[in-house]
Amino acid sequence: MGSAILASWPWDNLGFYKYVLYGPLVGKAAASRAWEAASPDRWILLLLVLFGLRALTYQLWSSYSNMLFATRRRRIVRDGVDFDQIDREWDWCVPYIHTGSDPLPAHGAIIGNVVYGCRDNFLILQVLMAATAFYAFPTLRHLPLWDARGLAVAVLVHVVATEPLFYAAHRAFHASGLLYARYHSLHHSSKVPQPFTAGLATPLESIVLGALMALPLAAACAAGCGSVALAFGYVLTFDFLRAMGHCNVEVFPSSLFQAIPVLRYLIYTPTYHTIHHTKREANFCLFMPLFDLLGGTLDDHSREMQKQTSAGVDEVPDFVFLAHVVDVMQSLHVPFVLRTFAATPFSVQLFLLPMWPFAFLVMLAMWVWSKTFVISCYNLRGRLHQMWAVPRYGFQYFLPFAKDGINKQIELAILRADKMGVKVLSLAALNKNEALNGGGTLFVNKHPDLRVRVVHGNTLTAAVILNEIPKGTTEVFMTGATSKLGRAIALYLCKKRVRVMMMTLSTERFQKIQKEAPAEFQPYLVQVTKYRSAQHCKTWIVGKWLSPREQRWAPAGTHFHQFVVPPIIGFRRDCTYGKLAAMRLPKDVQGLGACEYSLERGVVHACHAGGVVHFLEGYTHHEVGAIDVDRIDVVWEAALKHGLRPA
Repeated sequence: MGSAILASWPWDNLGFYKYVLYGPLVGKAAASRAWEAASPDRWILLLLVLFGLRALTYQLWSSYSNMLFATRRRRIVRDGVDFDQIDREWDWCVPYIHTGSDPLPAHGAIIGNVVYGCRDNFLILQVLMAATAFYAFPTLRHLPLWDARGLAVAVLVHVVATEPLFYAAHRAFHASGLLYARYHSLHHSSKVPQPFTAGLATPLESIVLGALMALPLAAACAAGCGSVALAFGYVLTFDFLRAMGHCNVEVFPSSLFQAIPVLRYLIYTPTYHTIHHTKREANFCLFMPLFDLLGGTLDDHSREMQKQTSAGVDEVPDFVFLAHVVDVMQSLHVPFVLRTFAATPFSVQLFLLPMWPFAFLVMLAMWVWSKTFVISCYNLRGRLHQMWAVPRYGFQYFLPFAKDGINKQIELAILRADKMGVKVLSLAALNKNEALNGGGTLFVNKHPDLRVRVVHGNTLTAAVILNEIPKGTTEVFMTGATSKLGRAIALYLCKKRVRVMMMTLSTERFQKIQKEAPAEFQPYLVQVTKYRSAQHCKTWIVGKWLSPREQRWAPAGTHFHQFVVPPIIGFRRDCTYGKLAAMRLPKDVQGLGACEYSLERGVVHACHAGGVVHFLEGYTHHEVGAIDVDRIDVVWEAALKHGLRPA
């Protein structure tokens, strides 16, 4: 593709630096104080504002398209949007902190360790095309704010020129194998249409589209009735309809076309255009199916499919991972806020700061009104897996008065899953807190007839941590030693004749755990009450937060294994720090396009993976409460058998 004329962008390798192309316009606007009404270069400011509004139009449609809690019943292509597609459509230059292990997006460039995407290329090109027109025809710089006559001219020219010419050009790109392969195949490389798919095009296609979009405006200006409002209105409507057609969610009720039948030939629907993306041999029009009718390319099933999709189709997941929000910043790490950002491991970025006040207000609103909702989905071996979120933030789990409300939210989610026919529901992080609901036992005991299996997934979490410990280790130091995970890890290790220094001030809790071990292994469990007891131990298992001062007791070369939430901060440069227990999903996972918190692509927390294994194995028991130590190796082997791998 790159060898063909106008098949690749000349600034493709510049990354973020491509925005120097705006330099002359921005500099000219600043020098002439374009924000002042009397400025002769006010048109430059208007052009830049229009660029921003156009980008915002696609972003808002993307947000709507990815709101699965609102749109999942009316989605047209049911597959999830995977990382490969997101990388191809790398949108609006949201920076991605490149870890070195993830693949570099095909249309991005690295600056330091930050990857910048380039999928707003068509907007840059069309801004430059517009600026050229303004310099070539100076009278365009002095358009009135509004002229009603221009609207009539623009609509007429759009119908008699833009629509048929686009139809002809679009058919030509498909009819010629050479044109399709070198130019248009990129646009059709996206399996699931998305608003940003509309901008996934080569320079040649973008020039053609830009020229066709300019025709109605040029005609209105030539007729002496062009205006600023017409330019903004027509261009933004054009983008609005383009993004809508690619949103993969049916937004028109079928009753509208039944009431006004002629409308089905005057405006396309997302279903109509999605048929073009799936079949590629029909429905070529820009916005008006009338031209497909005249050209004999209108798909016969368009009307019926639109009717079915608009009515809504229920989707029942087989597996649900019930998560919660970590904090206000992390609440922005979801596909319906910034899709590209959600497709990268979470870290706090400067561009998030302006959104923090809005996110804080959303948190307050969710606390009062919201209920559990769907965040993302993927498919594994033909089965739908979904992530749901309890509308509560990490700090709220530690508020005594919020306990009952949180448990009510979790209970309602479990009952909803049970009613839907979900097979397994796995509790994430604080949703299975022992002090909150006994690791899920509260719900199982209250509803003994549940068909959905409730799983905390901690058996696999324990297995992941244990398999990270190097062979031949003879001694470990553990904080959070009397917790659910701490107990299981200690009992497992002592049976392997590993000495476990259990940091706890509660002799009663320590002795209770020690008595669970066979008599011959009980001496391997040792209670310690001071961190200095571990000053010669290089294997620390952290289940309770460690301050910098407490970390200083570890000798140089210590490795900190962790199951504490949130993870401890690595203050020691002479030590190494493990991440939270996690596993990589099998290679045949499909439609996965969101990172789970700070984990790399394709990696999920061990409790999530534990639920997946529970489902794949067809286990019929609930995995709640205390961890069955004898099942740790069983679950670990099952995970490996199904293609899950340690992260």
